[in-house]
Amino acid sequence: MEFVTLNNGVEMPMVGFGTDAANDALSYGEVMDAAVQAGYRLFDTAAMYGNQSELGDFLVGSGLKRDDYFLTSKVAQKEQGYENTLQAFKNTTAALQTDHLDLYLVHWPKFDPFFETWRALEHLYKEGYVRAIGVSNFEAHHLDRLLTKATVMPVVDQIETHPYFNQHVLHGYLEELGIQHQAWSPLGRGAVLQDPVLAGIAERYGVSIAQVILRWQIQHNVAVIPKSGNPARMAQNLALDFQLTTTDMARIDALQRGERIMGAPDQNYTEDLW
Repeated sequence: MEFVTLNNGVEMPMVGFGTDAANDALSYGEVMDAAVQAGYRLFDTAAMYGNQSELGDFLVGSGLKRDDYFLTSKVAQKEQGYENTLQAFKNTTAALQTDHLDLYLVHWPKFDPFFETWRALEHLYKEGYVRAIGVSNFEAHHLDRLLTKATVMPVVDQIETHPYFNQHVLHGYLEELGIQHQAWSPLGRGAVLQDPVLAGIAERYGVSIAQVILRWQIQHNVAVIPKSGNPARMAQNLALDFQLTTTDMARIDALQRGERIMGAPDQNYTEDLW
């Protein structure tokens, strides 16, 4: 497992597991057990996923010690604001059956309680209830606004990133700020997996298309959170001990189409869509 040191000194696995993965043949516990057996130790959840209690039950019964895994959650849009966020955090830790989180994120930027939500995260961080705080789905202008009042720099911006929406411009800005880029939906929810350019590259390396995509992101210093309900694919998505050539990296970069899977953050920022 590769790790990245965040801007506050906390180490985070470069590859995590999206805990809202589903499988018609396996129960939630069986999916999560397969993820643990494959070697995942970063588990990403959120209030809006509706699975925090299930995940908490699994982790308590998994045999893993709390220090053995990195746990991320996010405050939902409807929970934002100072007092609301503090209560949301209590609800999240109660559901997850833990006294702290490794990383707590603002799930989507929201215009009105913007600074109050972040102030609550700063309080949780300074009081030691979370080891690191960050944001999700924040674009450059959201970060610019946040940094006019923030006293703690976000450690992570978790954003939609895949070959058809590579976020290279925002990635560069995050690097300037010292904020780690983390990709949600790094495999493009399946659409990218049919791309013939990626298929050709995967064939030459003797790996899956998903492995090529994840390796491409890691070589760009992007942390990833793939999800799968298939135990064999879970293991594949961690088997990334190969290197793509500069030429192949450029070929994947060139697949950029500017195509999002979900709506732009500014839609939620002003209209509170989710």
